[in-house]
Amino acid sequence: MSACDAGADAIGLVFYDKSPRHVSIEQAAEICAALPPFVSSVGLFLDPSADFVESVLASVPLDLLQFHGLETAQFCSSFNRPYIKAVGMKNMQGGDSFAKFSAYADPFNDCKAFLVDSHGSGKAGGTGEVFDWGYVPLDYHKPIILAGGLNPDNVASALEQVPVYAIDLSSGVESQPGIKDKQKIMQLMKEVKRVQCKQ
Repeated sequence: MSACDAGADAIGLVFYDKSPRHVSIEQAAEICAALPPFVSSVGLFLDPSADFVESVLASVPLDLLQFHGLETAQFCSSFNRPYIKAVGMKNMQGGDSFAKFSAYADPFNDCKAFLVDSHGSGKAGGTGEVFDWGYVPLDYHKPIILAGGLNPDNVASALEQVPVYAIDLSSGVESQPGIKDKQKIMQLMKEVKRVQCKQ
């Protein structure tokens, strides 16, 4: 629970079996049961079947769903649960980046937020790669969550350049793939709080 101790507002549970951060339904249920009040649980999926999502929801009290693949808006909204849609920014960059982003995002009009990451559309995130933050769509009408290679050394610079709604962390606070580092988490959260105090 190092993330909670450091002040995280939410924790992510990865239900994608090819990820080194993958958790079983049983592990996820145990983690959710141990969460302190006011910390949200987010379930991450990449092109799952509807049956699999339903099987997770039957056992794990998730507050939010987060979809990272090629899921349609209809699929994402079919579980009667608030959701976040990830957008791979690799294919969104260029002179008409906002138009590209809007064309992709607009159909998901009932999602709670969009998570922008460095990977290509429909691909898995968690690569630890940073993309050009100048392409973050700050004027979009939904909250934007920034992901992609954030770590204790660059998170302050990211937040100063792009005042997004939230950040999403993974590989940048790990000692090895899938293993979170308490010291890195604490260091990163101190940087976040330092930027917040200046704003």
